[in-house]
Amino acid sequence: MDRRLAAYAVCIEDGRVLLALAVGPDGDRTWTLPGGGVEHAEDPFDTVIREVAEETGLETVVERLLGVDSRVIPAGERRVPGAPELQNVGIFYGVRVTSGRLRPEPNGDTAASVWTPLAEVARLRRSSLVDIGIDLARTLPPSGHVGPVPVGGLVQH
Repeated sequence: MDRRLAAYAVCIEDGRVLLALAVGPDGDRTWTLPGGGVEHAEDPFDTVIREVAEETGLETVVERLLGVDSRVIPAGERRVPGAPELQNVGIFYGVRVTSGRLRPEPNGDTAASVWTPLAEVARLRRSSLVDIGIDLARTLPPSGHVGPVPVGGLVQH
């Protein structure tokens, strides 16, 4: 099994959430939260700030730790053919934008970043990470954990 440790930003302002359009190697397009993999010896707190800046052009500050999610993506559902199942451990932070201007990620796999009204999220083809992050931000569970999000239809791994 592969494992991935990642940090994700949940930025909700004025009834809108900041989303990033990720484009996979096969051209598959899925809306997700800004964020990504923790680099060697990097603190996840620093990862989320770096990833938001790289993917969106926005500078942010972390306001709070929202929670942690662990999910397993079966081998047959991975984007990389022949790859083993993947355990993704995601650390979700509530962040606030301090400066910058939205732009696509230069030379990256984030094609666009947009402020999306929360009421429109359910109609988007999106990563389950979006639903998990929004649920954590809305409920602020003391445990830092919310139930798994079913994958299927518009909700992807």
